[in-house]
Amino acid sequence: MFCRAGPFRVSTLTPEPNIASRVALAAWLRLMQVSGLGNAARRALLKTFGLPEAIFAAGYTALAAGVGAEVAERILRAVPGEGFDALVTARTTGAATESAAARDGENPDQAILTALAWAEQPDQHIVTLADKDYPASLLTMEDPPLVLYVRGRLDLLAQPMFAVVGSRNATAQGERDAEAFSAVLGQAGLTVVSGLALGIDAAAHRGGLSSPAGTVAIVGTGVDRLYPARNAALAREIIQHGAIVSEFPLGTPALASNFPRRNRIIAGLGLGCLVVEAAPKSGSLITARLAAEAGHDVFAIPGSIHSPLSRGCHQLIRQGAKLVESAQDILEELRWQNAAPVLNKGNFDKETPAAGERQKAGTPRVLSRDGSKPAGRAGETASGKVSGVKAASMAEKGALPPDAAKPLASSAVDAQNPDAASHSEAQVLRVLGRAPCDLDTLAARSHLTPAALLAILLPLELVGRVAQLPGGLYQRLD
Repeated sequence: MFCRAGPFRVSTLTPEPNIASRVALAAWLRLMQVSGLGNAARRALLKTFGLPEAIFAAGYTALAAGVGAEVAERILRAVPGEGFDALVTARTTGAATESAAARDGENPDQAILTALAWAEQPDQHIVTLADKDYPASLLTMEDPPLVLYVRGRLDLLAQPMFAVVGSRNATAQGERDAEAFSAVLGQAGLTVVSGLALGIDAAAHRGGLSSPAGTVAIVGTGVDRLYPARNAALAREIIQHGAIVSEFPLGTPALASNFPRRNRIIAGLGLGCLVVEAAPKSGSLITARLAAEAGHDVFAIPGSIHSPLSRGCHQLIRQGAKLVESAQDILEELRWQNAAPVLNKGNFDKETPAAGERQKAGTPRVLSRDGSKPAGRAGETASGKVSGVKAASMAEKGALPPDAAKPLASSAVDAQNPDAASHSEAQVLRVLGRAPCDLDTLAARSHLTPAALLAILLPLELVGRVAQLPGGLYQRLD
């Protein structure tokens, strides 16, 4: 079962509305630069001396008594020289617009000046632990980030959030589920937070962007680096309508050791955490564990016992995570009732209805004021399963990968061209996903007629790659 740990207490740090002054912010950045000093030691210094300016103003004797002689010497070596404060206050807005990636090897003072100039640009912010804009949910963490770099909407850090994470190598169905769940959570007023990775993370961000609540991406690089490159366009959209956040300095490259640290921020920000698809050793399970240890609810979507990407979710469910089949299950568990005003403003419910998935247009798919459950659930079939979201409606919201919406080769062409037939089979398998799917839904996803689909599915059945289930459903087996 999941266990919970106690929070890191910051009662000795009193938030100050004016902490964003340039000199004070420069002191925070300098504290983060002290070599060989971890976050635990920095927090100890802050508890002893107060704000960073007081740390650097303290003498050797006071520092050594609090953190030892070696750390005291490191701090004193980092004290700025005469005239640095004048440089800080005289720095002009817009003086630094180049990428920090081109500044490798610059001296610490120059790095601080560059960061301060970066933060003066529109929609670029540096938020410290003592800042009024620092997310309150992170203050209860055992290891809260001391400094956050933010690109985009700073106001989202004060909004209630929900974490949606999963595999980078997600199935098409997993991405559809992640986007559909995130869209409904967003319409309910929850800002979706994830890690901007490929697969489930990217789909979760797309779903969040479809709602007024927006999305927050926590990255393991500097916020001036758009990583991974395949998500660069998505990242730019998030900067426009959401926020990208990192605790790492500008110019920090993608290092493997950074991503587990990023995961703890995702877990700390979310009221809960949903895992959509995950292998048994996935980093998503780290995020789920950290969320549980912080006292937040963990949810998981079950999948096929034949899919490796379902095993991590099943493992979480065995350990106590809550099994969910729709975003409504999450909202009910959270007893979330802030959705109606947001839903009334949008057209999210006006999606294309499909056979077996009829729902009255405009009916909110979230809790009503009296806590009762509405008739329909977002992302469900008539049987209540998440796999029934129709591709025709999801394509309008960008849930399907771009190539998934392209028409497949016709059966007539396939019969004359074995390579085309193989390509069509591969695309049908991709849009089929791991969850059972009816022929009408598969036709909508693939843009093929039922006759053309049957011509492709039959050979796949004969070689054991697809099985036909009762009720006219098909399921991928490999």
